[in-house]
Amino acid sequence: MIEEKQLVSALQSSDENEKAFRILVNQYKERLYWHIRKIVLRHEDADDVLQNTFIKVFKNIHKFKGDSKLFTWMYRIATNESLTFLNKNSKQKNITIEEVKDLLISNLESDIYFEGDAIQIQLQKAIATLPHKQQLVFNMKYFENHTYENLSEILDTSVGGLKSSYHIAVKKITDFIKTNETF
Repeated sequence: MIEEKQLVSALQSSDENEKAFRILVNQYKERLYWHIRKIVLRHEDADDVLQNTFIKVFKNIHKFKGDSKLFTWMYRIATNESLTFLNKNSKQKNITIEEVKDLLISNLESDIYFEGDAIQIQLQKAIATLPHKQQLVFNMKYFENHTYENLSEILDTSVGGLKSSYHIAVKKITDFIKTNETF
């Protein structure tokens, strides 16, 4: 595995950027895919957003100054691309973001790429009821085990605010599951 500073340098070099980009994609595609998938839910949409994320990374790598980790920078791009995708989807269908999420959740049960059971469906329904920021914080903390410090860099929010968002999200999810038990 190539060191981050070397990778960034190679990505910003016109002679080495294609080879370096292949290395970047191989190193980060799986983690970014699952981050995106937690936001957009559908496999096909996650693939599209992942591709858009890497295109944006490639086009903007020369703007990366190293103030944060490369991975953090890419996570921020992936998060923004995912939210942009959901917003565009809701505008195209002339429905709210919440309605888009409800539609995606209802489609999860028939998604051949979804490997969850009834409990996972219930959890995804509960997560879908949260505001976007709480969804992001919950998914990234609970499923991806990010530290609050790492989340603070990615989401540009204070650690205290993130802890509060996570705590509130957990409470809302718990309440939702308790009142909607079907298993």
